[in-house]
Amino acid sequence: MQRFLFPRWTNPFLLVLGAAIAGGGLFAAAMGGLVTDPVTLNIGYQPEQPVPFSHAIHAGQLKMDCRYCHNTVFDAAHAAIPPTATCINCHSPASDQGQTALAAVHAASDKLAPIHESWETGKSMAWKRVHNLPEYVYFNHAAHVNSGVSCKTCHGRIDQMEVVYQHEQLSMAWCITCHRNPDPHLRPKEFVTKLDWKPPADWDQEAFAARVREEQNIHPQVSCAICHR
Repeated sequence: MQRFLFPRWTNPFLLVLGAAIAGGGLFAAAMGGLVTDPVTLNIGYQPEQPVPFSHAIHAGQLKMDCRYCHNTVFDAAHAAIPPTATCINCHSPASDQGQTALAAVHAASDKLAPIHESWETGKSMAWKRVHNLPEYVYFNHAAHVNSGVSCKTCHGRIDQMEVVYQHEQLSMAWCITCHRNPDPHLRPKEFVTKLDWKPPADWDQEAFAARVREEQNIHPQVSCAICHR
């Protein structure tokens, strides 16, 4: 009885098949690692920034509005990272022209040295992103804040954070839960950036949300195409 022999083409085919399996495994591992990356899902993620900027002082004690630094949040999909020029408005290098005593003290601080170096060289500050969604997820800041969703809903009480950290999961399930029932997260648009805002004692959240959704035609979608474009 003659022994069966596999065709010669099976040898390179096995190599290609093995490479495909190995590549598929690496792709799955990479995607799994990306989806579950701490930058995306880990509550409490708190990278060290090049300058120890305190939101608790600026947004909390000084009551600076979020829009002073993140000035595109109502108009664009992304909340702009402030350029060095924004910092220099208050923290100019010490000089004899128009500097208050307090500003001069702050300007002399070693903590601000990277800001002044950035201003002098024209090289942008290398701020590290805290809330970092995967590239395949589309999120529009303007659509949310203009509908009355406060910064606090996603970012927490930034005005109480000495160092900003990730406050929420930012997972797909977390987003879908809000899209299915956004009513508890809606507030008057003028108070969207007022993180310590509390509704009056006689406030009817359900009636307010129903009115706003009707007036602004708010119909949150849970279709995959809304975020995955």
